Amino acid sequence: MQWDIVIGLEVHIQLATKSKIFSGSSTAFGAEPNTQASAVDLAMPGTLPVPNAEAFRYAVMFGLAVNAEIGRRSVFERKNYFYPDLPKGYQTTQLAQPIVGPGHIDIDLANGETKRVRIHHAHLEEDAGKSLHEDFHGMSGIDLNRAGTPLIEVVTEPDMNSAEEAVAFARKLHSIVTSLGICDGDLSQGSMRFDVNVSLKPKGSDTLGTRTETKNLNSFRFMEQAIRHEVERQMEILEEGGQVVQETRLYNGDRDESRSMRTKEEANDYRYFPCPDLLPVVIDDDFIDDVRASLPELPDARRARFQSQYGLNDYDSGQLAGDARLSAFFEDAVHQGKDAKLTANWILGEFSARLKAEEKTVAEAPVSATQLGQLVARIADNTLSSAGAKKVLEALWSGESSDVDAIIEAKGLKQVSDTGALEAMVDEVLASMPEQVAQYQAEDNPKKRKKMLGGFMGPLMKASKGQGNPKLFNEILIRKLGD
Repeated sequence: MQWDIVIGLEVHIQLATKSKIFSGSSTAFGAEPNTQASAVDLAMPGTLPVPNAEAFRYAVMFGLAVNAEIGRRSVFERKNYFYPDLPKGYQTTQLAQPIVGPGHIDIDLANGETKRVRIHHAHLEEDAGKSLHEDFHGMSGIDLNRAGTPLIEVVTEPDMNSAEEAVAFARKLHSIVTSLGICDGDLSQGSMRFDVNVSLKPKGSDTLGTRTETKNLNSFRFMEQAIRHEVERQMEILEEGGQVVQETRLYNGDRDESRSMRTKEEANDYRYFPCPDLLPVVIDDDFIDDVRASLPELPDARRARFQSQYGLNDYDSGQLAGDARLSAFFEDAVHQGKDAKLTANWILGEFSARLKAEEKTVAEAPVSATQLGQLVARIADNTLSSAGAKKVLEALWSGESSDVDAIIEAKGLKQVSDTGALEAMVDEVLASMPEQVAQYQAEDNPKKRKKMLGGFMGPLMKASKGQGNPKLFNEILIRKLGD
């Protein structure tokens, strides 16, 4: 039987405010456990929450960026449940009147088409603490530093139909919030966490199937794996005549396994009611206009500018524009290296490959944008060959030196572009390869001749100790072989 996959996301985005949503406690990551949790964060008797105005500004920024309706009047409710990392017994959140209403994000699909994913709403709420299960001799510990950290929870409509589409949406959302500066986007620190709702229905049916929710996925890779795993699990159940149970599940990416966390009834048992300690928050048009005027450049606009300003193709501009930090790195490097296309190639190629291999972010890269720009400038002016440039990048990356020109000089990597010297090498190599020369000159097919031409480049680069200018070598070869 054929099935349609239906996916919706709930994404928790930790806002980059310096203090918590209802108290002055710090939100800085990495402090000793339970050193940044005040009496207000724990709702101790005699304390009252005070809304953080910056959290509202950030939420409105997000709403404007995704073309959403902004709630002029938003109300906080208490969501009642007890969990070890929420000892006060309720979470302050928004339900009936959220700060951000319906909006949308457009994503690019692999087939070149664009798909619109609708956002149902996004609401402000406080984060819970964190349960720690390691190094406690079989017991769990609770760190309440995160309790009260401001979040916006983005709830989509079930508009995605594959793991690839869900990941494309998540990446686009990540690029938007980091471009806005409202979230640092560090998935490893829990700055964005994804809950994935998955269901299957017979192909073409209008009736949605029973959905499951897989919670707290903190990487794009794990999210994609979790969706594929859940689709296969549900498909197996349905095709064997069973029924999918509505439940919350947890996914272990290291083992590619999921397990049931709790079943969910149809009725909502959270007993929401308006928070008696917080008045409704009213936002006027002047505030919204002020926020709109302060919005930074967003990924789609940046992508279009990279194409028009730097002449980049759609793929390169999309890859760079989707990451705010990488975009800034690129533009700083171009300022040094001048050649935008070559700079993009090196950033998306060698530079990004090294970051990925070492699991580093752009901010953690040991090579600065200025250094990479200087490296590109030496490739562009024919001082360095591609092979030589890789050696210079390696030296920069390892901290051997911070100066591009000093590395070139010390390692003798300066490319030979002296036409006379190169011609002499070509004459010597051609004289040592008479059979290949005869075969090349006897071949009429231009494509085959071009391929055969490459056979001379290896010996030439060896003769020049890797320092001959490949472009000039190619031009001299064609001229001497009588192409």
